[in-house]
Amino acid sequence: MRVQIRKIICATDFSDFSRNAVLYGVSLAKELDAKVYVCHVIDVPFAGMYGEANPDPVELHDRSMSYAYEHINGIIDSSSVDWEPLVTIGHTADEITRMAEDNGADLVVCGNHGRSGLKRLLLGSVTERLMRVLPCPLLVVKGPDYIKEKEKQPEGLIKKILVGCDFSQYSSLAFKHAVSLAQEFEAELHLVHVVEPSVYKDYITPDREASNQLKKDLHGQLREKLEKQIPEEARNWCVPKTTLMAGQPHEELTKYAVVNDIDLIALGARGGGLVETLFVGSNTDRVIRQSPCPVLSVRPTEDNS
Repeated sequence: MRVQIRKIICATDFSDFSRNAVLYGVSLAKELDAKVYVCHVIDVPFAGMYGEANPDPVELHDRSMSYAYEHINGIIDSSSVDWEPLVTIGHTADEITRMAEDNGADLVVCGNHGRSGLKRLLLGSVTERLMRVLPCPLLVVKGPDYIKEKEKQPEGLIKKILVGCDFSQYSSLAFKHAVSLAQEFEAELHLVHVVEPSVYKDYITPDREASNQLKKDLHGQLREKLEKQIPEEARNWCVPKTTLMAGQPHEELTKYAVVNDIDLIALGARGGGLVETLFVGSNTDRVIRQSPCPVLSVRPTEDNS
């Protein structure tokens, strides 16, 4: 079940959100003895932010590059980790994906601005695009104060990992990564399945007594499936916890993370249609926007499918 993480790409746009993500990625790399690539993509339409507007194209390129490298060095500072800066020009999600492929990245870490509603519809989200095109898992880190709070805690970066299990190939792959990280950090492993009323509506009958018995049988089967997910060797270094909840998955998983002080949520990411993505969003998208802790998004690729 071990998943090797030897190369981590940390994406930054120099906001507080992304700076926090880079610091988290560096802390993770130290624990895993991994190399860090700190990348920044200069978005051509907004290149004026790197200096005066509309200069000579060559001057703009040089100024932008100089600005980017200077700020990347400022973020890493004297951190004792093997790292390398990567700066390029283009569309952010596409360039990060290309750099992940070129450098054989095992993980990409980025921050999330948490846009929702109309802003998300009009502006889109680099995070959501990355979830669907990256050749490796994506770890999304929340607001600018998260890493500061974790640094105050002596017990370490990751002590409790939550895995959302729906028994699909997507959640199975996320579970594989979660088990590996849990073993690396000697963390608690929480497996949660959310019973959605719309999915299990066929079990509901007009007869209340019969319906209650069906629900009891269903819950027993689901708990058994959760228990079978856990490899026997994992029980040698942690005590896995399995939980059934009822409701909307993104809401229940977020609540569970808050109540149980979870440090990392691992979820499988499945592609949604354009309309669903813009107006509704997947459960993984929603958890990322609402979660109190980092979220690891894993999807099948050619290498791991």
